[in-house]
Amino acid sequence: MFSTVVVYKNQHYSELKKECVEQKKLFEDPEFPCTNSSLYYRTPLPGRVEWKRPGEICENPRLFVEGISAHDLNQGEVGNCWFVAACSCLALKPHLWQKVIPNWKEQEWDPKHPDYYTGIFHFQFWIFGEWTDVVVDDRLPTMNGKLIYCHSKSNNEFWSALLEKAYAKLSGCYESLNGGNTGDAVVDFSGAVNEPISLESGPYRTDPKAREKLFSDLLTVHDRGGIISCSIAASPHERELRLPNGLVKGHAYSVTAVRRVRLGHGLLAYFKNETIVLIRMRNPWGKHEWKGAWSDSSEEWQKVGSMERGTLGITVEDDGEFWMSFDDWCQNFTDTDVCRLMNTSVLSVQKTWHEVVYFSSWTKHVEPLRNRCGGCMNHRRTFLQNPQYVLDLHDEDELLVCLQQRDMKIHRAYGQGENLTIGFAVFKVELNRKYRMHDIVTQQNVATSTYINARSVFMRKLLPKGRYVIIPSTFKPEVLGDFMLRVYTDQDSGCRELDLDKPSVRCWSSFLGYPQMVTQIYVHGAEGLENQDSNGGADPYVVISCEKNSVQSVIQKDTRDPLFDIRAIFYRKKPNKPITVQVWNSNAVKDQFMGQVVLPADLKDTADPQKVQLKRKGGQTAEEMPGRISLRVVTSRDLTAM
Repeated sequence: MFSTVVVYKNQHYSELKKECVEQKKLFEDPEFPCTNSSLYYRTPLPGRVEWKRPGEICENPRLFVEGISAHDLNQGEVGNCWFVAACSCLALKPHLWQKVIPNWKEQEWDPKHPDYYTGIFHFQFWIFGEWTDVVVDDRLPTMNGKLIYCHSKSNNEFWSALLEKAYAKLSGCYESLNGGNTGDAVVDFSGAVNEPISLESGPYRTDPKAREKLFSDLLTVHDRGGIISCSIAASPHERELRLPNGLVKGHAYSVTAVRRVRLGHGLLAYFKNETIVLIRMRNPWGKHEWKGAWSDSSEEWQKVGSMERGTLGITVEDDGEFWMSFDDWCQNFTDTDVCRLMNTSVLSVQKTWHEVVYFSSWTKHVEPLRNRCGGCMNHRRTFLQNPQYVLDLHDEDELLVCLQQRDMKIHRAYGQGENLTIGFAVFKVELNRKYRMHDIVTQQNVATSTYINARSVFMRKLLPKGRYVIIPSTFKPEVLGDFMLRVYTDQDSGCRELDLDKPSVRCWSSFLGYPQMVTQIYVHGAEGLENQDSNGGADPYVVISCEKNSVQSVIQKDTRDPLFDIRAIFYRKKPNKPITVQVWNSNAVKDQFMGQVVLPADLKDTADPQKVQLKRKGGQTAEEMPGRISLRVVTSRDLTAM
């Protein structure tokens, strides 16, 4: 995650600072000048704006005053509570903010050497898979002598205002920060994977088990350094509407703690071991809190011992931070963004993930077969033109997929700042597939993400062992754009892009032969197999063979009616050669042959699985054996038909 840092606008912080020191001047950023274009692209501010350096705003300016805290921040005039909420979360994670604010000690004002101060700062953001270093000067927009945008509680602390300026520079201007997603900002601060969860449409309000599972997940994410935020959905005229319970609609809150809190007093509390699950949040405004149960001065806190209350740091003041029961949180908030820091370290006692990252584009080509912008599955004729990525799950595994597009905020000034509507589909395919898919009908769609005009789309799915293809796409065909695909599995999945549509012609193809036909075999299962053990069952598996190539299924334990659910695809150089499907019984000493089906050269397609009698080795006329196998065959002379 912490990769090499790239420099934004070719502005090298150390070189620029050295130049300013040598010339004894304060830095003025030509890439983000003190003009209206850096403030807005459409709506002017209601008043006269003056750009001032921190030393002109207060005495003894500092980057940090008594360290960094979630309580430092207050939202300004622009509607970027989402960004301020992300900053509040960032302040709680030293390992993250020290990456975002690099060399923070060196960047701090030095009262002993005021001549070293050059008015230049730099910050780092994780932008589309790269850590990007952004330089700014310290001239900040003010009105009536006060900061207009994000500011700290202490009027001489400036880390939040300068961080916001760097982020505004990346986005084109301050107005481009008006409206956004907290999860996106957290990803830009950390490289995390953002999972949006709907508390309203999900089962969490009605199903106690689902609610407990969600709490356990959030507790794990928080304990492992992840970042969580939440909000209440609102229509445009309801934005920032204060509800009677103290919460604000259409407003982003940062989650600052997730805890199981022990109830009771003294030793009795430890023996009873009674707990309640609570969650703590902060309003970026720095005021206006929840008024219900477990709010700052509610009577529920009398159920908690003084030592436990001290550990939780309960404060009775309107500072914007408050506790709620997890049940009330699920009932009152509608959406949460769960940003996981994916542990990919090989040396870790915590759960680790294997990560694969691909950068690509939805592009259009003069040859339709080479188009990579086919739209979603609603457009069946073009869907499979999209980029395709194949991976293998070696056991039942949880697959995590994150599809992210480039941030569009910088294009808002030109009326093009809307995200593309994106998503992806996952197919279970033949175990030996190595060429692109060309037919949806013959494949098994096991999962499809939501299609939404968000910067990223996330899905996690528990899947059985097998080979899978991920197809990311825009919702409509011929929509062009760049994307980043991140795939996480327990083991190395060998994830790679499928580039070739069919076997390529080589100089030796004329001697060794070139495929004349492609055939897909789908073995669903078997029934009535011969008993092979004392329990009245067997441990069968199936092997599909064609022209010295073979595919083997997983072993099914203790059954005479196995469900194989295996697919294989063969590019056949000699179509007159048969395909053999054999069933074997797994045995510690020697595997036992249980029967086979020899498919003739003149194969006929079967729309549905057909049950075929197993026979001994020896061809079509061989003696029958116990059991029948259910299989489906699709064959074509067009090598791009499947």
